[in-house]
Amino acid sequence: MRAALYGTDGDGYGDSDALGFYRRPEGPAGHFRTSVHASPLFAAAVARLLCRVDEALGRPGTLDFVDMAAGRGELVTEVLAALPADVAARTRAYAVEIAGRPEGLAPRITWLSEPPPQVTGLLFANEWLDNVPVEVAEVDPEGVPRLVLVRDDGIERLGGPLSGAEAEWLARWWPLPAEEGLRAEIGLPRDLVWAAAVSCVARGLAVAVDYGHTADARPPFGTLTGFREGRETAPVPDGSCDITAHVALDACAAAGAGAGAGAHASGPAPLLTQRAALRALGVTGARPSLALAGTDPAAYVRALAGAGEAAELTAPGGLGDFAWLLRPVGIANPLPREPA
Repeated sequence: MRAALYGTDGDGYGDSDALGFYRRPEGPAGHFRTSVHASPLFAAAVARLLCRVDEALGRPGTLDFVDMAAGRGELVTEVLAALPADVAARTRAYAVEIAGRPEGLAPRITWLSEPPPQVTGLLFANEWLDNVPVEVAEVDPEGVPRLVLVRDDGIERLGGPLSGAEAEWLARWWPLPAEEGLRAEIGLPRDLVWAAAVSCVARGLAVAVDYGHTADARPPFGTLTGFREGRETAPVPDGSCDITAHVALDACAAAGAGAGAGAHASGPAPLLTQRAALRALGVTGARPSLALAGTDPAAYVRALAGAGEAAELTAPGGLGDFAWLLRPVGIANPLPREPA
């Protein structure tokens, strides 16, 4: 999975000339649509969240915005454009991505392969953790969880029993009944990278946005899948498609609190649906008044289009079901808990 997503020429999988999926020139937007691509309302909401963090920090001379898994820099570019002028002038922007810097990106955006070591502001990870490679476990006929091994053409077989830290993670966070065929994705690598990212935040807020699940509702057969050119496909690890799995967000939350961030983190790490988070940031999807159509038809059409985009971002069964994992550090949580 790591080679298929992030590998370089000569990594020894599939076509020897292939690049990992996330190193391809077209970028993720060439294959699937995230909230960032769905509407500029998403970036505007993130900009408002950054302004709330700025207020909580007392308007520091330099305010950091870190866009994790930045793709081709779409989110960080739109956030900078949506900020009030006084906040934008103080904002130091980072895009963190394993692929090379895209042409035409604003010079003020610093392009990095890992987050800066000290952040005062907002670290925002939209659909990052689901692409952090994981191992898959499956219960064999004797009721023993074993690693799932896979060839580059997607053919699978069971390997050895789990052991060590992976077995401990599975027992704590995703215990599998002794029923043949049940599966789990072992989220330990996601816990580790999230804890490391949160530990970079000296003061401010870290947010991870992803499809996820918690211990009370683990999917019995896992969620591993692939995407290519906008369609779901088999997760064949040959570099031709995205390979993704939903995130055990409760495990990530515990790791963020207990590994590096715990000494200076403030309060619990709440989980909100994207629907609740965006509504708290002013994205409601309310339709404009019909009276506006009579007084300003162009404004009515714009408002109606915006309402449609907001509805997509907050829709049940779609983007609205993404979870926002919040980790405030040295500040109060700027997004209060609200019903979905």
